[in-house]
Amino acid sequence: MKQTKPISKAVIKRLPRYRRYLGELKKKGVEKISSKDLSELIGYTASQIRQDLNNFGGFGQQGYGYSVANLYDEIGNILGLNKTYEIVVVGFGRLGQAMASYIDKNEKQFHIAGIFDVSNKIKDVEFKDAFVSTCEDLKEFVQKNNIEIAVITVPREKGQIVADTLVDAGIKGIWNFSSVDLELPERISVENVHMSDSLHALAYYMKDK
Repeated sequence: MKQTKPISKAVIKRLPRYRRYLGELKKKGVEKISSKDLSELIGYTASQIRQDLNNFGGFGQQGYGYSVANLYDEIGNILGLNKTYEIVVVGFGRLGQAMASYIDKNEKQFHIAGIFDVSNKIKDVEFKDAFVSTCEDLKEFVQKNNIEIAVITVPREKGQIVADTLVDAGIKGIWNFSSVDLELPERISVENVHMSDSLHALAYYMKDK
């Protein structure tokens, strides 16, 4: 669906949550759901859900609600999950290994084509059908294999250097776990994940309980 107006980041952040809950409903055999019932599951108001979905056409029917399977698929299409992405994981310490394992088991639209690390020990590693090597081969591999996304799990002092290499290689998107906000050209899509932010927010919510 072609967008004619910009969609706020807050709306985009909520879409994967909608899709995740709809996926669980699909598994349970639920065929349709109202915005009110979806609201009770997810925690957003029914009005917020309708408003978010209306940005993309609505998808609901008066007196029927939403088709769970159809809405799940439509949100997937909106998010760009109707294709397979070739990705690389850069940094294969404990976090890199955990992320690679998670992606392989849970995110079928994302194929790990390559694993890279600064250490030569990486050459003793095997991961599915992925090419495994040191960062010396990173730029060439990205260019030759049409890699669109990189997952960065290197230490923070290496994050920007790795990102610059990836940008030079033509990467389109970066999922960044290096604990530093990367400085990147506007053409590069980036999701900076600071796990400590979430943990510190949890501490705030707990402090008066």
